Amino acid sequence: MSFLFPVNPATLGKPSGYNNGMMAPAGASALEIAGQVAWDNAHRIVTKDFVGQWDQTLRNFLDVVKHAGGGPEHVAEMTIFIIDKQSYLDNTKKLGEVWRALMGKNYPAMACVVVAGLVEEGAQVEIKGTAYLPGKGRS
Repeated sequence: MSFLFPVNPATLGKPSGYNNGMMAPAGASALEIAGQVAWDNAHRIVTKDFVGQWDQTLRNFLDVVKHAGGGPEHVAEMTIFIIDKQSYLDNTKKLGEVWRALMGKNYPAMACVVVAGLVEEGAQVEIKGTAYLPGKGRS
């Protein structure tokens, strides 16, 4: 059973690989995750490979969620920024394999945006988002 509840109006058709909206139960605490890129703890981009960057970026994003006490099932929303639409389209199968390995069958509300560039030199992918954690938060 999922912690979050998908919101998919029939008027929008059936989504594939995402949900149109995600609703958290009462009492959940919001975690805003800053834009993460494919770097290591010394802030060095780990690879020039698009799929490798997708993998590391998603791992870094989920590390923030994990550190707050959550998991992939708590991620409600993601915005994915990419600099090369064709690299994304050419690698959808491999990107899906990485997604399922790290996120399982969890599909938050998502947007993928093609941008002219990212602030971090060499970064091809950046992910930001929101997670909702049960019984968490600061008083």
